[in-house]
Amino acid sequence: MIEHHRRRLSASAALLLLCCCCWASTAAGAELADKLRDDTELSQSTAKTFRRIMPVRFYSLLEQNPVANSTLSLRSCTIFVPTNEAFQRHRGSTHVLYHIITVALSKDQLPKTVSSDMDGNPPLYITKNRNGDVYVNNARIIPSLTVELTNREGKRQVMHIIDEVLEPLTTLPTAKPDAITNPDAYQFLQQADLLNIGDNRVRTYRSQVALMKKETIYSAPGTHTFLLPVDEGFKLSTRSSLVDAKVIDGHVIPNTVIFTAASQHDEPKTSAAFEDLLKVTVSFFKQKDGKMYVKSNTIIGDAKHPQGVVLAEIVKANIPVRNGVVHLIHRPLMIIDTTVTQFLQKNFGCNSFKFLNDNENGALRKFYEVIMDNGGAVLDDINNLAEVTILAPSNDAWNASSINNIVRDRKKMSEILNMHIIKERLNVEKIRQKNANMIAQVPTVNNRTFLYFNVRGEGSDAVITVEGGGVNATVVQADVAQTNGFVHIIDRVLGVPHTTVLGKLESDPMMSDTYKMGHFSNFNDQLNNTQRRYTFFVPRDKGWQKTELDYPSAHKKLFMRDFAYHSKAILERHLVIADRVFTIKDLAQMSLVSDTVLLPTFRDSLKIKVEEEAGHLHDEYASHEWTGYVIIWNYKKINVYRPDVECTNGIIHVIDYPLLEEKDIVVSGGSYLTESSICIMLANLIMITVAKFLN
Repeated sequence: MIEHHRRRLSASAALLLLCCCCWASTAAGAELADKLRDDTELSQSTAKTFRRIMPVRFYSLLEQNPVANSTLSLRSCTIFVPTNEAFQRHRGSTHVLYHIITVALSKDQLPKTVSSDMDGNPPLYITKNRNGDVYVNNARIIPSLTVELTNREGKRQVMHIIDEVLEPLTTLPTAKPDAITNPDAYQFLQQADLLNIGDNRVRTYRSQVALMKKETIYSAPGTHTFLLPVDEGFKLSTRSSLVDAKVIDGHVIPNTVIFTAASQHDEPKTSAAFEDLLKVTVSFFKQKDGKMYVKSNTIIGDAKHPQGVVLAEIVKANIPVRNGVVHLIHRPLMIIDTTVTQFLQKNFGCNSFKFLNDNENGALRKFYEVIMDNGGAVLDDINNLAEVTILAPSNDAWNASSINNIVRDRKKMSEILNMHIIKERLNVEKIRQKNANMIAQVPTVNNRTFLYFNVRGEGSDAVITVEGGGVNATVVQADVAQTNGFVHIIDRVLGVPHTTVLGKLESDPMMSDTYKMGHFSNFNDQLNNTQRRYTFFVPRDKGWQKTELDYPSAHKKLFMRDFAYHSKAILERHLVIADRVFTIKDLAQMSLVSDTVLLPTFRDSLKIKVEEEAGHLHDEYASHEWTGYVIIWNYKKINVYRPDVECTNGIIHVIDYPLLEEKDIVVSGGSYLTESSICIMLANLIMITVAKFLN
């Protein structure tokens, strides 16, 4: 039989088959090694691969277990065999019979739940995800290493190689042998002190479940996911009293078993607290440091359950029970009982909060460190605000090399930190409302600085970006709710430029028309030059749309490739090239000294004046008073919509209208030319005439 399979299988598969046949007999580990070493048909590299995939430790465990030996010799079965790397990562005992089921099933034949051969027959849960991967509990089946054969009794057997050791729920050594076998989630909750779950305790949450008479949700048959907060998450004395029946429902995902490795990250699942007047979803996600988190999102709340996201780290994951899987989390979901300041402070503090310090908000540790290194005044300012929203850069965001140059500059860092603070409660829904007709413009605590939000997509696929001080950041975790506001975690530090003028022009949705015009006219080619310093007055898209109403024919031609030369000439008027940049404050101060500020451009110069002007942000946001700036050019006032967008090689001032007038456009043979382009064309014509005369 072995020779027959060797002809049909690859060398690697033949080796696996040989191993299975050795299992069926009672060959010792040394004899098995001899067989592998002496088999001349197997290359050295294949043998190494085999030894990596099929550790001797698992062989010996099989050999030492009489039930496993009997099954392999006499019965059909499926065996899930962990790789060598899986054993190296594994801590604790390995339960061989939990890796065996007494029916032969290929990967495609595996149902959602199968019973293991371990005492009590605790279930194994099968997950098939969108990528085609198949998981047994939290272990992925490696499809290329599956082997099927028939043993000497004619029974079909299947071996799947998996990347994790399967861990059943077991009791502590001090518990009675028959204390608990194959418990459901309610029995787990009731007898957790007898179970092997480390130092974690769930007594506080258990008492609330009993008080709210919610035992049946944990004992319900079927396959569910249960999230249980551990006692350390109730250090705040009032928190346990907030765990009511709806909060308990929010910790259960019915009719779905979710193991962390098999989960689709950031895919909201309907919790048991999802009804007409209250809608709560739960999702899993993983940080770059490898830590797994779960978050509740109260989409529709009520007086007791406010809207927003609550994050909790999973402190012990993937505990299989008879009716699903349990994950222990470090704090309860849905409960919003800390201020924004307290949320940030939980990175540090007294020893009594050590557990919370390590887990509550580790993703923002560096943000808090920068605040404290800068004197902590920013935190005091946040604490004094009745309503506040924080755009908090993640830990990874602070690793950018551009930040190292300014992190010790307290004045600059204070401005940057204040740029991340908004004096109102601003969740995603409110951002979406403000973004309905235009890019939302929101003032920050930093004097005269605004943030610009943009929302693309709908629902869970929506992407929210925010721009501040020349930096475009993406919101990677929105709506982390606190009692006095929200925290949104972003992937960059605002106000610390990391791209050139060209990069900013290309990526900012408000400047797309200027970018398009500069692209087909080759004007943009110079904007990546880091040896120059640019001050670029960029008309926003809405400004170009106004010119379409004022000069429809001219606007049409300015965006046509056939008229690229003239488009370039107009853009060159907007670009100041000097040995320094000119902030809007610089220009305003220069305008106080001289009635006209003369700025060098590529061809000649730009004459402007900049003045401060008080007003309102927008009609729809009339409550936001502000002091802005206007450019006076050729007796025309043009509002500066976004001043001082910093770039690595210059600065951009986004303006409401291009530096363009009707007299700039001359009709000549159907073409529209600027005064400067006409002069250039005349000069070229004279040069051509002179050249012909000299020849």
